[in-house]
Formats: sequence, structure tokens, C-alpha cells
Amino acid sequence: MSQSNQSWQQRREAAVTPGVSNALPVYIAKARNAELWDVEGRRYIDFASGIAVVNTGHNHPKVIAAVQTQLEQFTHPCFQVTPYASYIELAEKLNALVPIAGPTQTLLMSTGAEAVENAIKVARIASGRRAVVAFRGGFHGRTLLGMALTGKVTPYKKGYGPFPAEIYHLPYPADYLGVSEQQSLDALHTLFAADVAADEVAAIIIEPVQGEGGFYPAPASFLRALRAICDQHGIVLIADEIQSGFCRTGKTFAIEHSGVEPDIITMAKSLAGGFPLSAVVGRSSLMSKALPGGLGGTYAGSPVAIAAALAVVELIEEEKLNQRACQQGEWLRERLSALAQEYDCIGEIRGPGAMLAIELVERGDRSKAAPELTQRLVKEAGRQGLVLLACGVRANVIRFLIPLTASEQIINEGLSILASSFKMVQNTSPAK
Repeated sequence: MSQSNQSWQQRREAAVTPGVSNALPVYIAKARNAELWDVEGRRYIDFASGIAVVNTGHNHPKVIAAVQTQLEQFTHPCFQVTPYASYIELAEKLNALVPIAGPTQTLLMSTGAEAVENAIKVARIASGRRAVVAFRGGFHGRTLLGMALTGKVTPYKKGYGPFPAEIYHLPYPADYLGVSEQQSLDALHTLFAADVAADEVAAIIIEPVQGEGGFYPAPASFLRALRAICDQHGIVLIADEIQSGFCRTGKTFAIEHSGVEPDIITMAKSLAGGFPLSAVVGRSSLMSKALPGGLGGTYAGSPVAIAAALAVVELIEEEKLNQRACQQGEWLRERLSALAQEYDCIGEIRGPGAMLAIELVERGDRSKAAPELTQRLVKEAGRQGLVLLACGVRANVIRFLIPLTASEQIINEGLSILASSFKMVQNTSPAK
């Protein structure tokens, strides 16, 4: 693969739908831990982790060794035809890992969207109800139900409707955007009075820390209030941990910061260290209600991906990933705070553990988002050799998803590139 990035981009534009976007038009030939090299041999520091997929770093030796061993045994007998022991082993480990008291059961799938869809299916068949409540700014996938649940129109929903019915959205509590916890709770009570009865709601699904929505953490008191409301009305509480899970926030799952027990957790991304695998883990009293054959998929629970996931679960303890996330978050926050003193476009630094973000605004005014500046910063950082990702309901948030295995030296090098990129693109006066 010796052609240039430009030639590959030309071929991509002819062969691949533009509906699949690219954050940075460089073509990767090799990756190790937090570093990437493109087809031209240029090195990049990765602050994206494949959108939170490689918390354990690119090509972790233990993950690769587990996969290689599995490849020599079998790749796809299909669990629904002839099952295999590793599926059971991983299910047992995930059942023990989730912050849910009492018996739990697991379903393995391939993608985060599939995990979300199947969590809703379980909630509906277990409750006998139809309606689902989600949140504005939430992201739950690009399937039709995933898009219906997602609380952001462009680019995910525009032009793709109609969407499945009986999906309702609430404002997500985000103080920086002027949405208080009480406003969100009041909106839920209004919803029950005006649009759908509480006893017709199967589930409430929430990201404990919004991912694509802008890395806004839900207040612990808000999650506790949701838990109480769900208990009162017999509603299933689903925690979408697809981006926030597997140690990103300094806890194995972000909802652990609140002490709240969900009924079901969806997970994917860093579950399998770069291989496609997702899971729905929930209370046995709910998961056992699914009819045989009603859940699953041809590729669901790939034995190759399961081998990788079993290695990842061991790495959580062996490499102390939760502690590393907290330490990485401290390094990041210190450097980002210094940048915020220099540039008034950094309106807020937020997030638990290593799931940090900065929101970019005009001259410190939180009401004036700076999406154009955000895009210029992403492009300039890429030009200088740093992979960044933007997100947010206003497209003005830079999210940091650095492999938890990255060294302090690599992180500091990346943050120096970030500072240099700010200097190049900043078009407002530095803060005093």
C-alpha cells in the first residue's frame, strides 16, 4: 500500500459513498498503542482511539496473542448453531463486572447499535409496554431505531425518516447549556401527563456521560432521581455505556460514579480492544423473558472478538486501567486548564476520568458556539500530526479519547501539538 494519501482519497471518492465521512483524510498503514503511521510513513499521535474503541491501545500484544490463538482453532461456527465455551466464559465475566446486584444474564452482538436495539427489545417484552424515553443530544446508533432514539438531527436523522414510533425525548441536564436537572425532571413529569402514561413506558435509556452529544456527565442526583421514578412506575432503566464504558471515566462503567444500579447496560467499543463485539447485560428477571430465537444474529458473539474481549477484561486489573484513566485525566486537565488561561475560546473543560472535553465558544460567551473554529482546530491538529475528534449538539466540542495505555511522554507530545494548533487557528483575543 505505497500510494499517496491523495491518490487513495481520489479512489475513495470514486468507490465509497460520501455518506461515510472521514475526520482526517490520511490512510493508515500501521498502528501501535497511541501512535499511527500513514501510507506515506508519516506518524500521528492518536487522541481518538478509533472513537473510544482501543482503550487498551492499538494492537495490544495480549489482545493480538489471544486473537491469533483463536484463529488457529475456529473463526465462525455460529453460536446459534453450535455454541462454544468462550461465549459462556465472557458472559460470566461481564455478569460479574457490571454494577447490578443479583443475577444477571448477557447477550453478545457485534455493534453498539445492535446492543441498543436488543436492550429495547428486552425491555419491551419483559414489561409488555411499548414506549421508550431517550434524551436530546444522545447518540444510540445509525439503525432506524437507533436514529429514532438519537437526539441529534444533522447528520444522523435528516432525510432518513420515518422513524419507529413511541420514542420520546427529554432535555438532557447540562448546566453549561442552561438545562438544569430540575428542568429535565419536570419535562419527564410533563411527558407522563401530556404524551404518554408512565405505565406505558417500557424503558428510559440514558448515557451517564453523553458521547457524541458533547461529553456532558449526568449529575449523580439526576441519575438517582431517574432510578426512583423507574422503580415507582415499573420502568426499565438502561445505561448506554458504549462510549463511556471499560474504564474510560476511571470506573469500569461510568454509572458507577453515581452509585445507581441500572437494569440493563449496553456496551461495545472498547469491550474487545478493536474487534467488533457488543453486549447487553441485564437483570435475569428481564433477560430471561426473551423468547428463544428472538435475540441473536449470524455474526453475533464472534469467537475471534470474544477472545479479544477476554484479554481486555484481564487487562483491566493487570494494567490498572481505571487508575490510569484517573491519572491521565489529571494530566489532561492540568494542561487544558493552562490553555484555557491563554485562550478565551475554551469555555469549559469537563468530564470524569480520561473522558474529557473542551467546549469552544466565542470570547468566553457560552451562548455563542464556535463550530467553525472547532473544525479548523481538528484540521490543523491533523496537519501537525495529532488525531482529534469533534462532537457536541452545537458541533463545538473537542473530545479526548486517548488510549489509556499511552505514556505520559506521548500525551505531552500530543498536547504540545494541540497548543501549537490553537496558536495557529485562534481568531479571538487571548484571555487576560
